[in-house]
Amino acid sequence: QDCGHEQTAAAIRSYGDEIRYIRQPDLSNIVMERNNPAMQGYYKISRHYKWALTQIFDVMKYKSVVIVEDDLDVSTDFFEYFLATRKILKLDSTLWCVSAWNDNGKKDLVDVNRPELLYRSDFFPGLGWMLLSNLWDELKEKWPKAFWDDWMRESAQRKDRACLRPEISRTYTFGRIGESRGQFYDTHLRHIVLNDKPVHFLQMDLSYLSKKNYDNSFVSHVYQLPILKSIDSLADEKSGKELRMEYQNSFEFTRLAKVFGIMSDLKDRVSR
Repeated sequence: QDCGHEQTAAAIRSYGDEIRYIRQPDLSNIVMERNNPAMQGYYKISRHYKWALTQIFDVMKYKSVVIVEDDLDVSTDFFEYFLATRKILKLDSTLWCVSAWNDNGKKDLVDVNRPELLYRSDFFPGLGWMLLSNLWDELKEKWPKAFWDDWMRESAQRKDRACLRPEISRTYTFGRIGESRGQFYDTHLRHIVLNDKPVHFLQMDLSYLSKKNYDNSFVSHVYQLPILKSIDSLADEKSGKELRMEYQNSFEFTRLAKVFGIMSDLKDRVSR
């Protein structure tokens, strides 16, 4: 626990021996490079992540951890999803994390009939995610003072590795109030669909997610699709039809993203 909130502490203690309860010992304000009080929370969050991950990996010696923020709800198959994908994460060096979140997982943007579908993504989604101890060994000495999630999205950390994420999110955020002050919440986050059709991932063959299998299949599938040459011609296409739309630069992507209602921001030139 961070922040020292006694009501939260009481709720945690109510679980007794079912959980292990640890508390952040340093609740002091942080000296920031630029003295902007509005940014203090982002510094404290990053400090807390580093402390908590140090406890999990370096003190308790766990080999993996699933991070769930306190403003997330989870699907009924949340834990099975991570148990199944953990096996792949351990064996595939081209992966560096698994996320339960689809940034563009609105109801009209996903196939609600394919809850079992998983992807490799160049974008780090967060919002319910898993990492292994070897990644922590790689990151801990250079962990940032603030804005840890955007730092994770930089190429220096990602190193051309991918993160697994689902078609339909296994987490849902109700966190309108927080350090980000509701950024994207009303336009995107609150519209993300939480999966309600449990999938038995442990019984599935997930070998299609290995880099070689996935890349070959993905590229083949995408480039066999007909090209949508302009937004104006979209009205002439049948609903549900798969199409490919190409863009040449970030400005074109942003314009198209706004038309389709997907998140338009890029982090280190990578879209969500």
